[in-house]
Amino acid sequence: MLRRCVRRTALVTMLVPLAASAHGDRCEQVLRRLGDRLVDVTCTPSADLTTNNPATTPANNSIPGLPAGAFTPETDRTVIAPDPPNKTPITKAVPGIQINGRIAGDPEGQARFLLRLPDDWNGRLVVAGASGTRSEFNGDWAWSDYVIQKGYAYASQNKGVLNLRIANPSSPTPPNELACRLNPGPGSQFWVNFYDNDPGQPFVRWALFMGEAARLAKRGVEARYGRGPKFTYAVGASNGGYQVRRAVELFPELFDGGVDWEGTEVDPRGPNLLTDLPPAVLNFPDYVASALNPDSTAARNIRGAGYPPDIVNSPTVSLWTSYWAQFWEVTQCQWQKRLDPTYDTYGQGTGTYNYYARLSASDVGDQVASFATTGRIQRPLITVAGTMDALLPIDRHARAYARKVEAALEDDDGHGLGWWWRKRDRRPDYRLYEVQNGNHIETFKVTFPQLEYIEPHAQRAFDLLVQHVEQGQTLPASQCIPRGGAISGSPAQAGHCPDLFVP
Repeated sequence: MLRRCVRRTALVTMLVPLAASAHGDRCEQVLRRLGDRLVDVTCTPSADLTTNNPATTPANNSIPGLPAGAFTPETDRTVIAPDPPNKTPITKAVPGIQINGRIAGDPEGQARFLLRLPDDWNGRLVVAGASGTRSEFNGDWAWSDYVIQKGYAYASQNKGVLNLRIANPSSPTPPNELACRLNPGPGSQFWVNFYDNDPGQPFVRWALFMGEAARLAKRGVEARYGRGPKFTYAVGASNGGYQVRRAVELFPELFDGGVDWEGTEVDPRGPNLLTDLPPAVLNFPDYVASALNPDSTAARNIRGAGYPPDIVNSPTVSLWTSYWAQFWEVTQCQWQKRLDPTYDTYGQGTGTYNYYARLSASDVGDQVASFATTGRIQRPLITVAGTMDALLPIDRHARAYARKVEAALEDDDGHGLGWWWRKRDRRPDYRLYEVQNGNHIETFKVTFPQLEYIEPHAQRAFDLLVQHVEQGQTLPASQCIPRGGAISGSPAQAGHCPDLFVP
């Protein structure tokens, strides 16, 4: 018995370096296939590609030479996912290899790429978009952990841009013409510069790097497994959801379908963030002055601009207060500085910005049109959005895009795709699944238990999309997902949710 154990121990000891050597060979094969398309590239054999392995996601500010705030992967993965007790469950280790690097063709030198290749591959690839100005690790909790455990190869990118750098932490006035105040209020003195407001960073790059990530990932998959993926899917939230929309509009040869989790709608005629955010920013101080009175003129103006009703837990804690403190003004500044930089943000005012008046005073309309969504999808697409989204209000973004898709698919004048799909007796399916009381920031549910998580519904939508694409199963109808409910083949409420908030 002892002799048998000794032999077994010796065999295990021999296998460990052999396995490491095999992983090393696989890394060499993948890097050779990617060639000079990636620079500053590393390929790391991993016993576990899930985030249970701390080495999977690099530490914040871990790239030498970059200022604090430019690269924040550990923070980024928390942005679109619930807090750890409710994030994607991890039930097993997933061995494989991980590739990190910069995309060589980017003249700005900021485009970053991530590829995870599990040993036990299911023959498919998922390519993720990134929300906000976040890194390629933005989807680690919400998407990577979910699909890697199912055997998918996983790729992601950062839209070709780094996050932000501190301009001045204690200045009463903007330290430079492109600086944005990180938090609102007259006493705020902390200013940042977003990299996507720098020269050479037009938002049109976002869609291009989604496509380039798919091309790079397919090359890596072919090198690792000896064949390309059978199917490739796009996933992403917020600005990453926008990337998904553009992926299925522009790159049908690269993607077989997508799941857009609260994507940003971009339309030069409106709605867009520059039409929607100013009314919220303008009216919020008067709303506070009214003691958060829902019947005040300010509250009515905010709801009239498309925003969901406020949830008030105390005189100082409310849903609108959370969005105002963290998102409304700084997001407006970030977009306005990129799309209409001649406007004096803090001199003329953030809340008084008038997009339609600026159309004749600047080229902001052309700037927005350059990266607008079209609705002309060429692959199946599912949008999942929350009725209580107070950053991208559902009627101004998710529902607006759904209307755009329907109009494009039915258009017979040659500008839409209706004629093209009818000629082939088919059209790509589109669904909008509305999450009753879902909102844009999953972690807000900790403070506001009246809210609902979107993540489980987005992940379920992904599984339904896969079954639709690969097995021909009919997607459940567009519907309102009730609180505590799930996407249903026989929904109790088809179409839109009747109310944005249900107590």
